[in-house]
Amino acid sequence: MLETFAVIAGIIGIIGSIVPGLPGPPVGWVGLLLVYLTGSSEMTTTALFVWLAITLAVTIMDYVVPALLTRATGGSKTAGRGALVGLILGLIYPPIGIFIGTMGGAFLAELLIENKGAWQSFKSSIGAFMGFIFGTGMKLACSGVMMYYIIKFIS
Repeated sequence: MLETFAVIAGIIGIIGSIVPGLPGPPVGWVGLLLVYLTGSSEMTTTALFVWLAITLAVTIMDYVVPALLTRATGGSKTAGRGALVGLILGLIYPPIGIFIGTMGGAFLAELLIENKGAWQSFKSSIGAFMGFIFGTGMKLACSGVMMYYIIKFIS
């Protein structure tokens, strides 16, 4: 029974790595915890806590890295917020809507709210987009590897 919930948590973890609002890696870690709690797996307590540390690091970096990349390209906090709004609106037409929404939201926020020029707004939108891609890739890799271990330890 716990094994089924572990696999479901792993799948939700992968989905949550892509869909904003769902905490992907933390849910995936809950899957690992459930596998550990079965008592029949070879997962050690050390491995469980190492994955907890990795999950915490990835979750924190997911909030920090996009802001750093946006700032590195000259963007403001407004660009980051615009990118998030664009991302949410872009979910209507995934996957292309997510990319266009993220960049378009950051671009329009810089251009219209911060009154920056078109070139500076474009640079900021590239930074916001790179941050989104890096954060999503990092969460997806972490959740994917956790799912691998969930399946490995159940078998």
